[in-house]
Amino acid sequence: MRGLAVGLLLVLGQTGFIAASDGITKFIAGQFAAPQLFTLSSAMILVAMLARGRAGREALRTRCPRVMGLRSGLTVMASLAFFQAFRVLPLADVFLFIAMIPLVSAALSGPFLNETPRPLAWIALMMGTVGLLAMAPGGLTGFQGGHAWAALAAVCGSGSLLAGRHIGRIEKAPMAQVFWPNLALLVAMGVALPFVWQPMGVADLLWIAAYSAALFAARYLVAEALRLLPAHLVTPLMNLQFLWMVAIGWLVFAEIPATGTVVGVTLITASGLWLVFEEHRARLAEARA
Repeated sequence: MRGLAVGLLLVLGQTGFIAASDGITKFIAGQFAAPQLFTLSSAMILVAMLARGRAGREALRTRCPRVMGLRSGLTVMASLAFFQAFRVLPLADVFLFIAMIPLVSAALSGPFLNETPRPLAWIALMMGTVGLLAMAPGGLTGFQGGHAWAALAAVCGSGSLLAGRHIGRIEKAPMAQVFWPNLALLVAMGVALPFVWQPMGVADLLWIAAYSAALFAARYLVAEALRLLPAHLVTPLMNLQFLWMVAIGWLVFAEIPATGTVVGVTLITASGLWLVFEEHRARLAEARA
């Protein structure tokens, strides 16, 4: 059961870092184009990783080059699509598509990973989805191009997580799972950078450095979590990031959460606890068999 507990702690840590990076993305997206943010942040992450010398380079090897390439490509597409969605849509609209990720991941876990969720786990997944929908009771603000970007981001994000789970079952390579997708993002976004570059001040660079640090931590932790836990458990637990957002809004900005937000947070939390209990029960049954 130690693996379940460690995996749970890793996901909880990941949610805090990804909430921070999403908040910075929303701030930066109004000032700079996606290639500028992603090129600089990827370069910062890669330089920090390569600065570890030979030990760092050794950790970048992988026994799954094709799946790593697929994960890298999907990460590039998901990053670009989420950036575009955050740039043009209200946060509540993006939440509705983020709610799709656990369901898409669970649906694809069976055919691609042979990890089909149990019936009670499906109920918990649906509960978490209802919780996210409760946080955006107004529904979509009217379909537009940004919603297509958000849908693409949800599908590609799910695929990237499933690829990460496949790699994690074969080898322990969290650094490689961070390095190669970031390298792909640097190359893809670097091509477009000269056409969209805007001058930046010291404060802007510090924001991007903070974004890079938060994103590195989030990707490292989720890669380790996917090694220990099935994707259909990790993805809904990642939605606990919204608890961080609500808590920060309440404690830091004195924003009193609406009734729908409280209901949504409660359902998301209950869903996560239910899924953890189901996984714990299943592992106990396997240990006794």
